[in-house]
Amino acid sequence: MPYRPPFLTTLALVLLSTTLLSGCFNVNTSQVPMAVTYPYSEQRRMQAAHHWEVLAAHEAERIMRSPRLEGHAFFVTGSTQAMPFAQGFGLLLTSHLVSNGAIVRTDPINAAQVDYQVQIVEHDDRDNIRPPRGALTTLAAGIAVATVPVNHWSEPALALIPAAAAVDAFSGSWTSISPKEVIITTQVIDNNRILYSSSNIYYINQEDAEHYRSVLDNLKTIPVTNSW
Repeated sequence: MPYRPPFLTTLALVLLSTTLLSGCFNVNTSQVPMAVTYPYSEQRRMQAAHHWEVLAAHEAERIMRSPRLEGHAFFVTGSTQAMPFAQGFGLLLTSHLVSNGAIVRTDPINAAQVDYQVQIVEHDDRDNIRPPRGALTTLAAGIAVATVPVNHWSEPALALIPAAAAVDAFSGSWTSISPKEVIITTQVIDNNRILYSSSNIYYINQEDAEHYRSVLDNLKTIPVTNSW
């Protein structure tokens, strides 16, 4: 009769082989970090002067609720910057500060300075962006609903109504992904101390980038050489 190893010996060999193979084909290892996505999030698009006012109202309210700024007078400095956004946002922020009961001075003496900075971020590659959440579901639901009146209504054109209604119900919250963003930071500084700092990020239309860029950035330097 052929030799048969004891059961415990066979079990040990199986376990040893499994361990060795798992070291060769371990799925939890990688030679480089693997790319993963962030959890779903939303980011608003700033594309109207009203949106500047919404941000100004938000910042004015937060500044007035900050306990570190209680009793301070303010001087808004950013409105002197040479860009449309800075001038408009400065006036709107001043208006909302005054409306909230703040003391806003026309000179920086004995006042905390309210300043804001704008940084434009432009992405060269925005491939593989998934559609908005619910977009495919909405379109699928619209197509599914549209098949009902085709079979039961006398006018086939009426089949488009359910689909259009479904898309209209959700499309108001959709917007395209823009390769350009702005980071807007509002700060309150007193005696070289930053007492308040708030940053917000928005998408912007590509053609609107000039609203957030200083006109000084567009000036070209012309070299001057002696011709004699």
